[in-house]
Amino acid sequence: MRINVDRGICASNGLCALSAPEVFMLDDDLVLHYDQRPDEVWLDDVRAAIESCPVRAITFVEFGAGGGQP
Repeated sequence: MRINVDRGICASNGLCALSAPEVFMLDDDLVLHYDQRPDEVWLDDVRAAIESCPVRAITFVEFGAGGGQP
């Protein structure tokens, strides 16, 4: 999967980091950092993070069974 965060609308509220701390993290300056290509094992957590985002700043593309790029 490949994740994208629209930094133009991201409010840095950290709800994504609570849902998927293995993928999303806020630093001390409230700047969001994230793994753009996390392991598929975190797929459910990423989906929960997307659902929790109040401004809908997170999108992702799920790769096919071969794991290749879309």
